[in-house]
Amino acid sequence: IVTVNCARLLKADHHATNGVVHVIDKVIATTTNSIQHIIETEDSLETLRTAVAASDLSSLLESEGQYTLLAPTNEAFEKIPRETLNRILGDPEALRDLLNHHILKSAMCAEAIIAGLTMETLEGTTLDVGCSGEELTLNGKPIIANKDVLATNGVVHFVNELLIPDSAKTVFELAQESEVSKSTDLFRQAGLSSHLT
Repeated sequence: IVTVNCARLLKADHHATNGVVHVIDKVIATTTNSIQHIIETEDSLETLRTAVAASDLSSLLESEGQYTLLAPTNEAFEKIPRETLNRILGDPEALRDLLNHHILKSAMCAEAIIAGLTMETLEGTTLDVGCSGEELTLNGKPIIANKDVLATNGVVHFVNELLIPDSAKTVFELAQESEVSKSTDLFRQAGLSSHLT
């Protein structure tokens, strides 16, 4: 699937006497803002703006390149416990891992994404980016709220759920999501959960 500024190429290589015509399915608008500028001006990305500033990622997101930012909205940040958010925001390494887990190494427009596609993030982890009917999915869940916001250095898809990588979780949080959750309960009952957090 070929796209031009996120417009899908429908028919290619119509040769004319004075050139060639490619048919696309959208009008291409002028793109003048970097990904960083989109973060700075979009009201629904206020928490992300704070996180990017604290992690020193601003220069990357305004530099030349082709990235896909899966931008967590304010709503996405509000869904996680306040203490977890404060812990991550206060830990520069965990915060950087969290944000890099939301940045793909190449620009991916929605039209070019097919079911079962695995994409590598800047953090070095992978995300399953796919589609279910007309909806885009991440790791099988349709959590993309707004897609194909074009930037000069890539594309932004707004997501309404935070994707927290293992490297940004405490031992306690990892254990709760795994096969040792019963052991975690025993640690908590014994008053030892602080060691895991």
